[in-house]
Amino acid sequence: MTPPPSPLEVPDWLPRALAAARTLRATTRGAAGAKHSVYVILLHDPARRQPWGLYVGQTARDPDWRFDQHKAGYKASGPARRFGQRLLPELVAHLNPMRGWESLDLEAALAETLRAVAIPWIEGGH
Repeated sequence: MTPPPSPLEVPDWLPRALAAARTLRATTRGAAGAKHSVYVILLHDPARRQPWGLYVGQTARDPDWRFDQHKAGYKASGPARRFGQRLLPELVAHLNPMRGWESLDLEAALAETLRAVAIPWIEGGH
């Protein structure tokens, strides 16, 4: 079994993903009643040709708590549960919190934006 990657090890495309994510804006960020968030999980699967990827999700919970739920298998995405390494809050800090309807839209927009800048493996974002 391959050991997990070092927390300091990151894919070379991460700066490109950060720049792309920063192009998005949330119109309801910080609005009264805004409690939803989008989040991004760094994925690592050493069996893949491109071992690094991202999972994009949205939640009404704290993203750290939601990540723990994925890892525990509760309402979990398979890739997030099996390959999730850590959250990447720097990709979405400028968006959160927001209203629920906007989090659904931004989850999909963020995944599409990351695909457009050739991030090799994107999960979620539906």
